[in-house]
Amino acid sequence: MRYFAHYLLAMESSSPTSDVSEVLQRIAQLEEKYAGMGQDMRAYLEGLYYSNGLTYWDYIHLDSLLGLQTPRTPLHDEVIFITYHQITELMFKLVKLELEALTEDRGAESEFLQLSFWRRRMSRAVNYFRHLSNSFDIMLSGLDPDEMRKFRMALLPASGFQSAQYRHIEIMSTALENLVRGDRPEDESASIEDLYAGMYWKQGGIDLETKQKTLTLRDFERKYDEPLIHLLHKYQTRNLYYLYSQAPDAVREDAALRELLRSYDLHVNVFWKLSHLAAASRHLVSGGADIEATGGTNWRTFLPPRFQRVMFFPSLWSAQEQEEWGKAAVMKLFQEQVARVWHSPTSSTSPS
Repeated sequence: MRYFAHYLLAMESSSPTSDVSEVLQRIAQLEEKYAGMGQDMRAYLEGLYYSNGLTYWDYIHLDSLLGLQTPRTPLHDEVIFITYHQITELMFKLVKLELEALTEDRGAESEFLQLSFWRRRMSRAVNYFRHLSNSFDIMLSGLDPDEMRKFRMALLPASGFQSAQYRHIEIMSTALENLVRGDRPEDESASIEDLYAGMYWKQGGIDLETKQKTLTLRDFERKYDEPLIHLLHKYQTRNLYYLYSQAPDAVREDAALRELLRSYDLHVNVFWKLSHLAAASRHLVSGGADIEATGGTNWRTFLPPRFQRVMFFPSLWSAQEQEEWGKAAVMKLFQEQVARVWHSPTSSTSPS
């Protein structure tokens, strides 16, 4: 402890008494902390004295991060494709971080009992998905269609359809009944396992000709069925929709929060899926004919929001809004694409 004694002596000669007192108070707090763990604080101070400072590249594991892009082909744009999907999964992780904090049951200290936490967490979640939807232009116009059609054949049968984190977000956000196919008969006695078998997204992994599950779906179910069913049990009375319906009046009656939840619903279930649909329409159509997605998913019937009508907070939407689910967003996306082409300097339709 000689080095620490020298530090205190130096402080006594050059610093106000209040500074020394603050340091001694912090030392006392550290002693109490480590004593509670049955540890000797002096040993930790010794280690701190000899340790090196932290660097940026070590803190974020930069070398490891930049080494995670391992393309299957020598084609340039495949690295863009991989990197973008990795960024997407990290953004999903940030969304889940907010949902986990908001839905954690900590008794009277639970965040879902307080309006301020609802606003904070949902604002962040909306912001993450807003950036995700806007960033999809990297996939839409930032990839060469010819290159993608070549390297995508080396990715079979992998597919973005297999993103488990997106399924986590859905499960954490709403009741299981809101994620089940609309054509499935209602059965109040159905178990979570029964309902899981009818989740809407499973239809995206069915071959339209054979009516059989694609290898992409079978691989996903083999790896994730058990943990997803476990998560469904965990969030049965912990998902956002349930907690919002049971929240104090100050939470449920707040107009700003209501709009945040509606915005979250739109960004996850409409804008994000439309971004995928726009990219698929660009890269999976050749000579007027559809090209099969890497996982064999039926993207034309699976991606359009108006076909699935998945809503996390159905009680926040009017009957007309539910009936026209996704319609306004489709028109907005169409208008933006027309404007982009019209004002493009390389477009033959640009005004002279």
